Amino acid sequence: MIHRYEIDRSAPTRSEFWHDLGRRAALPGLAVLAALVAVGFLITGPLGGVPAEAGINEALVDGRTPFLDQATFLVSLVGNTEFVIGLGALVIGLVWWRTREWWFAIIPAIAVALQAVIFMASAAVVGRERPDVEQLDHAPPTSSFPSGHTGAAAAIYLSLALMAQRIPNPALRVLVTLLCLLMPFAMGFSRLYRGMHSMTDVVFGFINGAICAYLAWNYLRREG
Repeated sequence: MIHRYEIDRSAPTRSEFWHDLGRRAALPGLAVLAALVAVGFLITGPLGGVPAEAGINEALVDGRTPFLDQATFLVSLVGNTEFVIGLGALVIGLVWWRTREWWFAIIPAIAVALQAVIFMASAAVVGRERPDVEQLDHAPPTSSFPSGHTGAAAAIYLSLALMAQRIPNPALRVLVTLLCLLMPFAMGFSRLYRGMHSMTDVVFGFINGAICAYLAWNYLRREG
């Protein structure tokens, strides 16, 4: 699965691209959206917002330090829409230039776009309130469930971790892969620490982004 784009480097036709994108990414994405909405309604309904989560947010507030305040601020920045779009555009341009394989280069864009649609739709439908603690960031207009920052980080950085397996230098390949795998978890902690989300927001934000990265990686039928 990891090397599917190295095993089969054939270019898809335009019709093959759109057909596979719709059937193998967009349609499964609708199922992810439905599942997220169902979980969100369960959390905000029968589970009453999962009161036990409040203790996690309160403990993190009590443990705040100037160093962690600044560190989590910087981590949160890389989950902002502008940064994710800029990073994605840069990677797509570099990979396209190096490989001449546009269908491979656009994988991060597919992952991020799919995640964003699912996140915005589920957040709008569920409408969960943010944690009742001091928040260190300005709250965006979207609701708390699921975490968009965590989802975006998982979508783009897990996609990049998969793409990084084509880096020829072994040491650089391992370094880039580890950094990409760590980023979604750092983002999740950052959003909890800064009082912007509850634990289930972060967990299901990560799940959304991870699934979207998987769907994007497998969106195109390959021989291998």
